[in-house]
Amino acid sequence: MTILVTGCAGFIGSHVCERLLARGDKVIGIDDLNDYYDPDFKISNMKGFQGNSGFTFVKGDIRDLALLRDLFSSHDVKKVIHLAARAGVRPSLADPLLYQDVNLRGTLNLLECAREFSVDNFVFASSSSVYGRRDVSKASEDEKVDKQLSPYAAMKKAGEVLCYTYHHLYSLDVTCLRFFTVYGPRGRPDMAPYLFTKAISDGTVITRFGDGTSRRDYTFVSDIVSGVVAAVDRKLGYEIINLGNSDTVQLNDFISVIEKLVGKKAKIIEKPMPAGDVDVTYADISKAKKLLGYNPSTSVADGMREFYEWYKKERA
Repeated sequence: MTILVTGCAGFIGSHVCERLLARGDKVIGIDDLNDYYDPDFKISNMKGFQGNSGFTFVKGDIRDLALLRDLFSSHDVKKVIHLAARAGVRPSLADPLLYQDVNLRGTLNLLECAREFSVDNFVFASSSSVYGRRDVSKASEDEKVDKQLSPYAAMKKAGEVLCYTYHHLYSLDVTCLRFFTVYGPRGRPDMAPYLFTKAISDGTVITRFGDGTSRRDYTFVSDIVSGVVAAVDRKLGYEIINLGNSDTVQLNDFISVIEKLVGKKAKIIEKPMPAGDVDVTYADISKAKKLLGYNPSTSVADGMREFYEWYKKERA
């Protein structure tokens, strides 16, 4: 069974590839190694499996339809895990056209190839950001979501709609997974777990947006990967499924966890909450448990301890 993983050198993508290869799947990974953050970090993400005989790496852009068609035909791709995207809510405010081009056109290219080459199953990485601003109740997949607060969120919602269209027209099995604040080893250097750990370790200032009472459903990467792999193994028709930890942690408490690990107090400056940010993310994961057997088991304290050990070894 050959599985195409887009964004294979990224944070989540590299962990997904590692899990698939460990169980004996053949993996074709594509990544353009762009400079959203240091490409050397992305290359290092793959060092644990790049020598695996079951892995083939292709440096390429998902906007290149001819390249994708060649990959699907020459490697007999049967399943797709589509993780590649321009990431980040705040950067999408500065360059929405780039986010549209990569995240929508790239997704459409992959769906076209999946249709053309009769792919068995397609997993699309969506985001909790599609829920927009809401209260502290759990976010359910049954909710109406049409008030996204950033171009990034809007493109993820549009990607879900495109996936449904291809399911409806061509009976393509697609599962859209809404990820909730993923963290862990190899985490992106632009995200709070990495930024705060680095700043507190170095004794430099961290920027806290808002008063620190915002809450996030921090989800450890190995739990997310379990959900992704379960989704690619199941033909569910068309489904949207939350993957979170189903627990919320206040930002101030999250900073305290890092302070305890590092053994230093944070130096904090406060800035207003950006227009695209939300106050809380909180996943209802009952659907994931039922359809995927999903059962996240990593606490924030344990997950950040594992992240910090990786950070000291690989980045400090």
